[in-house]
Amino acid sequence: MNNIELEKIINKKLNSNNIFDYVPNGLQIEGKKNIRNIITGVSACQNLLDIAVFEKADAIIVHHGYFWKNEPLIIKGLKRNRLKTLLSNDINLYSWHIPLDINNTISNNVFLANLLNINIIGKINPFIFYGNFNPPLKIQDLISLIKDKLNRIPLHFGKNAPKIINNIAWCSGAGQKFFEEIVNSNIEVFLTGEISEQTIHIATEYGINFISAGHHATEKGGLIMLSQWLKDKYKLKIKFIDINNPV
Repeated sequence: MNNIELEKIINKKLNSNNIFDYVPNGLQIEGKKNIRNIITGVSACQNLLDIAVFEKADAIIVHHGYFWKNEPLIIKGLKRNRLKTLLSNDINLYSWHIPLDINNTISNNVFLANLLNINIIGKINPFIFYGNFNPPLKIQDLISLIKDKLNRIPLHFGKNAPKIINNIAWCSGAGQKFFEEIVNSNIEVFLTGEISEQTIHIATEYGINFISAGHHATEKGGLIMLSQWLKDKYKLKIKFIDINNPV
């Protein structure tokens, strides 16, 4: 497949051109024109690049790419090394950030819903999905399920919060900044990737369960779903590489 054509079909699938982001979505670094072998992963770290070189990949697709708003413009250190690896091996780098969080069919949040048996009802804002459990379940059972499915022990805080949960809101990655937006939505538990100091006070004072399951762990699913879609529809050779990150 042509490298520009690959960008176009994913942009269309994720509706990327209609989404404001603080990082460029799509083809970030141009490599060879013909793409047969693709490596996918959460972040374009040096480890992932080195694996792509070893695997003789023509392209890398990630959720966290390069050229973020307000990042330093000088190319030195790890940025120099990463760009040198890509350019010297003629590897295309693609990144889709917010589109892979909020899409209604292929996204980190849809993957989490499928993984945790959540019935999706809708959204509270473009980033926060909400849904319910049928039947309701104990909060400790949800924590055990997250531990099993995401292979990590989540941080849970639930003082004054319900022990049996019917409904849930969730946001992959650094969604703790949205916590207060759900407090008037009759939500019993909020699941995201990260936590901040004030999060505990919000959870306590509103009596809502808060679960932090890891930024990386909650943002693998979109790439897994996108990889499978590309493999099934376009018969491309694709391998998802999970470089674990405890955050």
